[in-house]
Amino acid sequence: MNIQEYFGRISYNKPHKDADLKTLSTIFQHHIQAIPFENLSMHCGETIELDLQSTYNKIVRKKRGGWCLESNHLLFWALQELGYDVCILGANSYDPAKRAYTAEMNHILLKVEIQGNSYIVDAGFGGAYQMWQPLVLISGKDQPQVPGIFRFKEDNGTWYLEKVKRKHYIPEQSETPYFSVAPGMGNIRQIHRFTLQPRHINDFQELNAYLQVSPDNILQKKSICSLQTTEGLIALVGWTLTEMKYNYTEDMDLVHITTLTDEEVEKTLKDKFNIELENKLVPVNVRGLPPNLVDKI
Repeated sequence: MNIQEYFGRISYNKPHKDADLKTLSTIFQHHIQAIPFENLSMHCGETIELDLQSTYNKIVRKKRGGWCLESNHLLFWALQELGYDVCILGANSYDPAKRAYTAEMNHILLKVEIQGNSYIVDAGFGGAYQMWQPLVLISGKDQPQVPGIFRFKEDNGTWYLEKVKRKHYIPEQSETPYFSVAPGMGNIRQIHRFTLQPRHINDFQELNAYLQVSPDNILQKKSICSLQTTEGLIALVGWTLTEMKYNYTEDMDLVHITTLTDEEVEKTLKDKFNIELENKLVPVNVRGLPPNLVDKI
C-alpha cells in the first residue's frame, strides 16, 4: 500500500506537509468525490473482506467504491499515514421507517484531533446525508455545508448527528416542489448516534459478515451506488438514477430521476461512477421502498 497511489486514486496532488484542518478537509472532499458509496459486490457474487489490504486493492487499484466499513477504513489508514491523530468510532444509524436507531452498531466513522479540537469525519454514509467537510464535535452548533445544515447534540455521553432538510423539486413528478419527508417528521433528519469509545476494525467483522447474508437489511434489498459531485450527488439504486443539485434555488434542491434498462445500468456505472465490474451485476430494488437515496439512505 502506498499513500501516493491513494492520492492518485482520489486525484489529490497538493502539498501535505502538515496534518492540519485545511489539508484534512481537502483530502476528505477529494475522497468522497472520487470513491462511491456502493454495495455492488454483494449483488454480483463477490465477498467483501474487511481487511485493509483487500479494501485497498478493491478501492485504490480496481477503482471501485465501498460501504462505510471499507471507505472509512481506507481513509483511517491514509490519515494515519499522514500523521493525523485519528481513531475509529462505532455508530447506530437512524431508521426513518421505524423512527428509531438500530439496536446494534452498524456504521463506523472517524474522530480526528487537531490542535485541541475534535472533528468527526465520515466518508461512508452516502446519499444526501453525506457530510462534505469535517464537523467540529460540539453540541448544539449549526454547521452549514453545501449539502445542508448539520448539527450534533450530546446527551449523557451519547452524541447525535442530524441534518436540516431542504425541499426537493422533482420536474419529472410535478410542477410543484416536493418535500420528501414522512408526515409528522418535520424538516430534521436524524442520521446516527455514537459514543467516543475508540473501536478497532475487527470490532466490525461480525457486522460485515451479517450484512452480506441478512435478507432484512436495506443493503440486501437495494443495489446502491452513490457519489458526491461538485454540485450535489448522483445515485443509482436498482434501475433508478437520481441526480441532485444542492441549493438549486433558495432552500430547495433540484432532483432528476430516471429509470434505466439493464444495459443502461452497466453503462451508467462506467460513465458516471467510473466503475467497471468484473462480475455481472443483478440490480435490486425491493418494492415498497423509496427508489432513490433522497430520504432513505
